[in-house]
Amino acid sequence: MAKWTAKHEAPEPLEGPVVATVTGGTILWFALFLVQLPFYGWFADRDLLWWVWCCAAGGVLGLIGLWYVRGRDAALKRHAAERAAAGSGSGSSGSGSASPAP
Repeated sequence: MAKWTAKHEAPEPLEGPVVATVTGGTILWFALFLVQLPFYGWFADRDLLWWVWCCAAGGVLGLIGLWYVRGRDAALKRHAAERAAAGSGSGSSGSGSASPAP
């Protein structure tokens, strides 16, 4: 069997309002969970309780995802600020140490 090779270079990942998107999705999952709670007995009678718990799990996983993307966003901003500071501070006389941070 021949090894698969890409014909085109992969595109850059899309960047957008990731935190807002995950927040909206998490709110939606929790809202669906809360809407289904009054009908818990109906779902139980029809053996469809997984619908209720699927929405609860989606909300909990959304909270984990929200924690992750907020940390990622902060790290990206911190990295961009460090690069900007390194680019603008290269012409000034400072402490004398020109070695980059690891």
